[in-house]
Amino acid sequence: MAKVKTDIEIAREASMKPIAEVAARLNISGDDLIPYGHTKAKISADFIKSVQGNEDGNLILVTAINPTPAGEGKTTTTVGLGDGLNAIGKNAMICIREASLGPNFGMKGGAAGGGHAQVVPMEDMNLHFTGDFHAITSAHSLLSAMIDNHIYWGNELDIDTRRVVWRRVVDMNDRALRQITCSLGGVANGFPREGGFDITVASEVMAILCLAKDLADLEERLGNMIVAYRRDRSPVYCRDIQAAGAMAVLLKDAVQPNLVQTLENNPAFVHGGPFANIAHGCNSVVATTTALKLCDYVVTEAGFGADLGAEKFMNIKCRKAGLSPKAVVIVATIRALKMNGGVARADLGPENVAAVADGCSNLGRHIENMKKYGVPAVVAINHFITDTDAEVQAVQDYCAAQGADAVLCQHWEKGSEGTKALAQKVVDVIAEGKAAYQPLYGDDLSLFEKIEAVAKGIYRADNVIADGKIKDQLKQWEDAGYGNLPVCMAKTQYSFTTDQNWRGAPTGFDIPVREVRLSAGAGFVVAICGEIMTMPGLPRKPAAESIRLNDANEIEGLF
Repeated sequence: MAKVKTDIEIAREASMKPIAEVAARLNISGDDLIPYGHTKAKISADFIKSVQGNEDGNLILVTAINPTPAGEGKTTTTVGLGDGLNAIGKNAMICIREASLGPNFGMKGGAAGGGHAQVVPMEDMNLHFTGDFHAITSAHSLLSAMIDNHIYWGNELDIDTRRVVWRRVVDMNDRALRQITCSLGGVANGFPREGGFDITVASEVMAILCLAKDLADLEERLGNMIVAYRRDRSPVYCRDIQAAGAMAVLLKDAVQPNLVQTLENNPAFVHGGPFANIAHGCNSVVATTTALKLCDYVVTEAGFGADLGAEKFMNIKCRKAGLSPKAVVIVATIRALKMNGGVARADLGPENVAAVADGCSNLGRHIENMKKYGVPAVVAINHFITDTDAEVQAVQDYCAAQGADAVLCQHWEKGSEGTKALAQKVVDVIAEGKAAYQPLYGDDLSLFEKIEAVAKGIYRADNVIADGKIKDQLKQWEDAGYGNLPVCMAKTQYSFTTDQNWRGAPTGFDIPVREVRLSAGAGFVVAICGEIMTMPGLPRKPAAESIRLNDANEIEGLF
């Protein structure tokens, strides 16, 4: 049997076109490109402004069932669907997020797709790319430094050093930094206080970059961020520290979308990268709205399962950006459905139709949830070689009973040839014109009612558990004028509950809210639920142990 090539081996053999040639398909001239080498470039702000009068194309969201160690292949399917749409003669492109270094060197891996459905250059995308994450980390760190510097030089704003809420960030999984004590070492180093680090993708600066419509909007949002409170509990904003202008300078290039290509040389915007379990999990509004002006079909993804990424896409991104998706694709694998049906990872190989049927309860709940947003859903069965016809048929029969079509996809193995059927089904669903997007909840609900709307309506929890201190904090923010904001739920991606081991479609549980944070610049309130951490840790055996350069100075072990 021939050796199966790894993702990086397939990507390395890609026949990439010069990025100017890819851009020309979108009617982007060379003058409107800021090239980063031969195969990637940023799009100029002037070009983005010039296409705003164009009619919008059709927006397609790709989401998935709750992830398991068996894998679902959501980004792979996003890329495969974009290639499939082009293969059946449609003018389409994809919009996905950039990869964080933390999971690249940890456990989750990269964010460029896989097999014959990838975005390239894969190594660049999964490492430093065009430097956007470095710019975000630097801008965030500048504000951190300026806050402590303000306190050191007399604290004119009367900041209560016990109530500095601006945490530091680094784009790496480093559990040792979750809680720190800073400014130790005597008078010259400032006033000691407690602090902590989040991963860069959880930074409010990242959220703002992904929600801002342009550089001016970005700077205004940066200024609106709350960084601390005074002793009288009044907020101190980033603009009070006078940091927003300098931060915008650091971000002036990062706010422009990155253009790359798929293995089949179709255009792709890769821009922004908030995690969906601790942030809002969608690529940038600038990239998505610009793509809609350039193509008839735009395929984008939202992180992790539909209970996280898709919920935030619908309730935060679409609400903020005025987007109206026309179709949703829910990705599932037979292997992951078996795990949701109670099968151990070591036993996923043999046929088990009963376990697949049991695991479909997780898929069914996501289908039901998507209907609540008024957007029709199609299920993509991401094919593995071990899948049997009976197992695939069980999923298709279940989905038919739920009023959704399930299409077998083989894009990992065959590229666009394996997604033509899915592409045509999505086109047909959009042509029916049944999409009528609506958010799950209105702006006028209280912040706690919005948390309950997601917990009960999407997760199916019985109750939301929060102590009086949290409810009082939410009420204070409402009184301060933030009551109309949506909520961003930070929760484990592995389950509808806050218990990562509870798979399937559980009932009879509560959602505990441990902490709430106001992201006034981004424009949402974060509810941290259960044991979820905004700074991940590395696994016992991190992927970094296997990543190295070979004798030809090629990267090995990246996936």
